Amino acid sequence: MKHLLQTIKSFEAPTCTSCPQATRGALGACQIEQLGLLSSGKTSQVYSKGQVIYAEGGLCQGLHCLYQGKVKITKIGGDGKEQIIRLAKGGDLIGICALWGETNYRTSAVALDDCMVCLLPRQDVLALAQTNVQFAGSLLKQLSQALNSSDERVLNMAYKPVRERLADALLLLQETYQEPDKTDFSMAISREDLASLVGTAKETASRLLSELKEDGIIAAKGSSITILKSEKLVEISTQYA
Repeated sequence: MKHLLQTIKSFEAPTCTSCPQATRGALGACQIEQLGLLSSGKTSQVYSKGQVIYAEGGLCQGLHCLYQGKVKITKIGGDGKEQIIRLAKGGDLIGICALWGETNYRTSAVALDDCMVCLLPRQDVLALAQTNVQFAGSLLKQLSQALNSSDERVLNMAYKPVRERLADALLLLQETYQEPDKTDFSMAISREDLASLVGTAKETASRLLSELKEDGIIAAKGSSITILKSEKLVEISTQYA
């Protein structure tokens, strides 16, 4: 975290043509000249942990490219409680749903840790999508994947017990944020955020985490969680599949 904070303090927004994240996904389908046009109109900003990147109901400004950091995509339920519906990491594009069919965001994006985010103006992205079929197709593919993920999540919330959903949530965190050169996985996440990801009360999430700790499946200290036996989490997750 100290290294990340130092990096953020000295952060200078990269151009899209020189950004390593621009080789991934939809932006990877763009020509150098097209990336240059996107870069000329973009803005970049640093967000501290807990800061809102965009808010549900707010006017869509464009496509957000997460240069570095972790982000939660949330929605407020009918009971007024926050529900985490997706997670994002460096290189991910967020806000696609509002970009295509809506003028207002239907979700919120909030920094889980200190983040660097670039905003590509809506009119520039839509103009590029009209001239670059691969770029447009990649965005639609990501939109489709997000919708499929949401459908699966709804089914899990309806039919899976909380313990199984907690195992799912821990595996999702590992899948999303595991560094490729590391075998162990540890992450700091508040019990409120974890409960929101699972779809349960904070007290229930804390109690079930304690049980997993007693079973030697995870280690936990403060807000930090370390997965020790991911195969056991898979067993729990698929117990009633």
